[in-house]
Amino acid sequence: MQVVGVTTQQYIYVASRERKFRIGEILIINDPDLKPRGEVVETKSFNRFLPLTMERSPLIDPAVWDGLEQVGFRLGEETIHLAKVRILSDIPYPVAVGAGVHIPSFAEVYDLLLPCPPDAGLVLGVILGTEDMQGTLPEELKTLAPLFKKGEGILPQSGVPFVFDHCAMQEYPHLGIFGGSGSGKSFGMRVILEELLEKQIPTLVFDPHYEMSFATPFEGIDGGAAKKYTGRTELLTVGRDTGVNFEDLTSGDLASLLMAAGGNFTEGMDNALKAIHQGKDSFLSFCQKLDYCIGLAEKEEETRAEIRKKYGENSGYEKKIENLARQAGHPSSLRGIRWRLHRLNREGIFQKDISPITSALLRRRLTVIRGPIWLLTVFSAYLVRKLYGMRRDYQDALQRGDTPGDKFPPFIIVTDEAHNFARRGIDFVSPARSVFREVAQEGRKYGVFLVLATQRPALLDETITAQLNTKIIFRTVRASDIKVIQEETDISGEEAGRLPYLTSGTAFVSSAVVGRTVSVRIRCARTQAPRTVNPFTELEKDFGSVDDEFWKVIVNFLPLHIGQVNLYLPDLENALHRGVTFDEVCESLEELTDAGRLEKIDGPFGATYTAIS
Repeated sequence: MQVVGVTTQQYIYVASRERKFRIGEILIINDPDLKPRGEVVETKSFNRFLPLTMERSPLIDPAVWDGLEQVGFRLGEETIHLAKVRILSDIPYPVAVGAGVHIPSFAEVYDLLLPCPPDAGLVLGVILGTEDMQGTLPEELKTLAPLFKKGEGILPQSGVPFVFDHCAMQEYPHLGIFGGSGSGKSFGMRVILEELLEKQIPTLVFDPHYEMSFATPFEGIDGGAAKKYTGRTELLTVGRDTGVNFEDLTSGDLASLLMAAGGNFTEGMDNALKAIHQGKDSFLSFCQKLDYCIGLAEKEEETRAEIRKKYGENSGYEKKIENLARQAGHPSSLRGIRWRLHRLNREGIFQKDISPITSALLRRRLTVIRGPIWLLTVFSAYLVRKLYGMRRDYQDALQRGDTPGDKFPPFIIVTDEAHNFARRGIDFVSPARSVFREVAQEGRKYGVFLVLATQRPALLDETITAQLNTKIIFRTVRASDIKVIQEETDISGEEAGRLPYLTSGTAFVSSAVVGRTVSVRIRCARTQAPRTVNPFTELEKDFGSVDDEFWKVIVNFLPLHIGQVNLYLPDLENALHRGVTFDEVCESLEELTDAGRLEKIDGPFGATYTAIS
């Protein structure tokens, strides 16, 4: 392998007769004065049977073409493999043309590939292009990241493990995971969470898909990891295990919750809410004031009679409600508040508080919050603001030299479907967006970090996207998403062109922590989502076929003349536990006949169906 063509301080071309080059692999240039290291960013191979005259093929720069001839390559007579190499360090002058090039051992480039010891970082996968270094790896690095390939199962590690230095997030905070359906995005997110479990880093996970359980070992993997992870994980469902203590809500908190509960939260609603809500209101006391204010506007005499009966004529409460109703404005605003409030209450959100979450984070648990996506967006707005405030208050007290209140640890916030929590655009109401923005911009100072996964990076709030200093990019097809990725990362045009064709589980990692974009194959996860049956298998297993269901009932009515169908419809409906029509029964009888279960005998007054013995 030799340097050919014109060289610069940033790029060189390397040619070889024997060896094909890999994108992303590291090469060492044997320049006697410099010995720089470079990364392969483009590759080409020229077959000797193809015409290669410059007039007929513009595949190669003329200077490189001339350089190949000068160092002895016989153009048109042999196969030539060519690589464009980016120099990875600042060098004072260009590399010498004709200098030899060799494939390094791990010891020669470990500082480029391993930013920290594996036990001090997150082992996420294998760096592609380093396969030739597997033999020179220290023994302790050779089995850290086994791989998985569909159809072949678990494969041994091949290459240098990719270790992400999470401690560097103090300087380069927040991580984004982008990728379309089936790209391996969820698999990669699981691997990251497993590594956080290994380090026992307090983590808050919003799980709209009910997938982030770590109790099931990955098929072929020892179950020890799953057992360990289960003991370090807290699974909580909004409305059942955790919720919002209504008495702790400020008017702003309650407005945020109601805003997210549905529809357009108008200025009139906001004014009415602030007029009625008072600190330490319970859910019942607030609802009662709300109902009385609506009642005074719509059924005044009945409402006054009810208030006097309950509180007495001279209690002053009637006057208080009158004043609140006057300040609250039009009853339509009050009804809008009531509808949203009761929608939240039906989900059980006001029946619990966040103490199970704070307790789990203090015990350094990975805390998974489950629920439908709309409810999680509502709850996350309140919860993240509350937890972030607790951490900020604790840190600020330490910085001021004051006696801090209750300790609260640094933590990481993780969510899938992140564009639903913090969506781009002023026309989309996103109650959690403001607090996610605040964490994105200021969280580093307080030790609060984001890991946001989404299939649609183009829909994620641009302020937040700009703060994601590390982006793991899986297969992405949409042009708008690729455009955002190119704007927000340092991936090259060629790498962007490869995004729609990446295999599942392969990703580009663009990171200020790493210092360059690397191509990574995500390691095999140690656990998997709770097993789900293929829906078509479930259909056959648990629901049978229409014929089977109908056959079990109709056999009791055989032989059946077509003219008797209407007569027996009520009995058929009772037996089937559903409504049926004459046409449906006729169609089912024909299907059973075609299946060979019934015999159809045509007669002058219609067909008769009998069982085939």
